[in-house]
Amino acid sequence: MTAQDSATPTTSIAVSSGTLLAALGVVAFSLTFPATVWGMESFGPWSLVAVRSVLAALVAGGFLLALRVPVPHRGHWAPLTVVAGGVVVGFPLLTTLALQTSTSAHAAVVVGLLPLTTAAFAALRTRRRPSRTFWAAALAGAGVVLAFTVQQSGGALHTGDLYLFGALLVCAAGYTEGGRLAAVMPGWQVIGWALMLCLPLAVAGSAVALAYEPVRLGTHGVIGVLWVAAGSTFFGLYVWYRGMAQIGIAKASQLQLAQPLLTLVWSVSLLGERLSPAAPLAAVAVLVCIAVTQRTGG
Repeated sequence: MTAQDSATPTTSIAVSSGTLLAALGVVAFSLTFPATVWGMESFGPWSLVAVRSVLAALVAGGFLLALRVPVPHRGHWAPLTVVAGGVVVGFPLLTTLALQTSTSAHAAVVVGLLPLTTAAFAALRTRRRPSRTFWAAALAGAGVVLAFTVQQSGGALHTGDLYLFGALLVCAAGYTEGGRLAAVMPGWQVIGWALMLCLPLAVAGSAVALAYEPVRLGTHGVIGVLWVAAGSTFFGLYVWYRGMAQIGIAKASQLQLAQPLLTLVWSVSLLGERLSPAAPLAAVAVLVCIAVTQRTGG
């Protein structure tokens, strides 16, 4: 048996493991919008974002302290700042503001453009260039998502979509830098240090927001804020960055094409939102695109 032959099973296991981890991240992210809607039953939008960041940072800080993780190298702080600004502050804030006027299902479908946005950022930031087939499938998936969005909104985009499009850009930048960092440090440390970087701002923001926005604690509100803090922000980003490190940023990003459709299911079952008859057709089309992107060089 040659060295190449012996390496093949290991490589296959690594790819399968990376795909599973990234898929777990997508499932965790798919619950974010419904959980945010629940959270806003108890908190205002600004206090919800600030409190979730503080709680997630406390979880991350506990792990970092317990395991005595050394402080990152000085050269890692710049990309960690991009991660913090994109996925810890920017995306949660912009999407929470959007959910004041948009439904969870609508927001989820708009954010379905994130895989293509992330792949574009990754192509610009790294030297890897996905194949033409990969780009064709990614564009097709994005086209399905966009068409579904327009159909859902009656042919016109909501005002909250401006927030959502901004969220796409900052999140794609954060995903790209986080994915690159996850190749040199564990994914949970990437999001952990990004959260710690934001902790002073999150604490100050919580103090100000809680003083101005009323808090009405309820079961849904508490579950919502706990999930977006521990489930989406910490666990979701941990497995997501680890998966990206194993299978590549561009390929992992395409798994998120399934995220809007998963969120539609949660929106119906948890929030009672109505599901469009077009959703099953969109689901099949998007899953085909995912299959193509996962079989091409990314």
